[in-house]
Amino acid sequence: MELEQRRNSGINLPSGMSQSSLRLQTFRSTSKSTNETTPFRSNINLQSPRSVSSPRSITSLSSATCSPTSKKSICSDRFIPCRSSSRLHAFGLIEKPSPTKNRKEGGNTNTNTNTNHEAYTRLLKQELFGADFASPCSAAGSPMSSPNKNILRFKMEYSSPSSAFSPSGLGQDSGLSSEVSTPPKLPRKVPKTPHKVLDAPSLQDDFYLNLVDWSSQNLLAVGLGTCVYLWNASNSKVTKLCDLGPNDGVCAVQWTREGSYVSVGTSNGQVQVWDGTQCKRVRTLSGHQTRAGVLAWSSRILASGSRDRNILQHDLRVSNDYVSKLVGHKSEVCGLKWSHDDRELASGGNDNQLLVWNQHSQQPVLKLTEHTAAVKAITWSPHQSGLLASGGGTADRCIRFWNTTNGNQINSIDTGSQVCNLAWSKNVNELVSTHGYSQNQIMVWKYPSLSKVATLTGHSLRVLYLSVSPDGQTIVTGAGDETLRFWNVFPSVKTSAPVKETGLWSLGRTYIR
Repeated sequence: MELEQRRNSGINLPSGMSQSSLRLQTFRSTSKSTNETTPFRSNINLQSPRSVSSPRSITSLSSATCSPTSKKSICSDRFIPCRSSSRLHAFGLIEKPSPTKNRKEGGNTNTNTNTNHEAYTRLLKQELFGADFASPCSAAGSPMSSPNKNILRFKMEYSSPSSAFSPSGLGQDSGLSSEVSTPPKLPRKVPKTPHKVLDAPSLQDDFYLNLVDWSSQNLLAVGLGTCVYLWNASNSKVTKLCDLGPNDGVCAVQWTREGSYVSVGTSNGQVQVWDGTQCKRVRTLSGHQTRAGVLAWSSRILASGSRDRNILQHDLRVSNDYVSKLVGHKSEVCGLKWSHDDRELASGGNDNQLLVWNQHSQQPVLKLTEHTAAVKAITWSPHQSGLLASGGGTADRCIRFWNTTNGNQINSIDTGSQVCNLAWSKNVNELVSTHGYSQNQIMVWKYPSLSKVATLTGHSLRVLYLSVSPDGQTIVTGAGDETLRFWNVFPSVKTSAPVKETGLWSLGRTYIR
């Protein structure tokens, strides 16, 4: 009997349940095609989304009566968060109309069905994504059963320049690069204090002299008054090389490139050559009329400059005092440096001239007259052939860079103080300059940017003397305050790691004699 009733009613009911115990919630929907009002069962046998005839019917999907005796409460099978503040439009979720499919369907046969489907699609998108994502669809909108091919495909959004995420804010010039921009490299740390200080009594405060030189065998030669002392950097042992007597004085010292012999320029104009290991004089070379204040060794030639304005070239393999005389300066020669390939000799004088000589001429091949003060500071780049740097005295204060191939000035920078010495690092493309009036500072420069790496202070008078250690990491500076200071300014050849800071306990002062 019950089976017969269930068949007649058209509803499949579980056994033991009568039709009278079933509570139905009905809605009425008006169809556009007819004026009839038909009941719609929403909670029992849900139709597919295409057959929903009114957008209002979606509101009853999440509501039901929990108990006829209790207060009404809203029940839901899931929580749908509000995504109105999200950037989901970047994923191409908004469906675009398909004119091709509209043409294939043709006519107005399915007008009502399409209208209902579009209304359902709009309402569903509003419920899922928020009101911001509700966009009017044309009559030819593609159905939900044909998902967009771009769904969940991320597309890049280009932020405005003021945004923190804009490419310009990330250090890129324009657009987006496939490579992640590397952060700027931190500047190398240079200790601000010397790691060793030596007392050097009678170290003269004379701009035109050159009294300190560091050999390739780690021996430091220093001219103090009438004597030359050797300080061993490995064990701090001090040796007296020579004493010129009361009627003479030391004006310049310079080691050979091998570090075995050291030449000494004297106040009487002589150039003496000494064996550094045996402390024995090898040669005495004459030719200058007055003091020889600057010396420079190539692989086989010793050049000496004097207050008599001449440059003499000495060859120890011949018996003559000198093999050639270079005449070009109008005042005392105070700067001399051979190029690293021994092909060119640069000389600076108190006449504000920088001259460049070669091996095949007795006349300078270049006359550079841009300096407005004495040119003592000269250095050749070990990294680029034909690149020369020179520094001017108190009235000039500039470091100038030259291309000796064509004689052009490449660059210049005003240091603010008298330039006393220059030395180019062999480990990195940087150079160090020492200064006199008025700041008495030591400066490390990057090349070719000429940006300052460090500025070191400590000397109380002009930093007149400069030399570099054999490993290229340490410099020694001397001044009229009668001190020699050792600074770690350059990295090693193998690594560019910053030099470790030295503590104050290492500043113990010792005497060089």
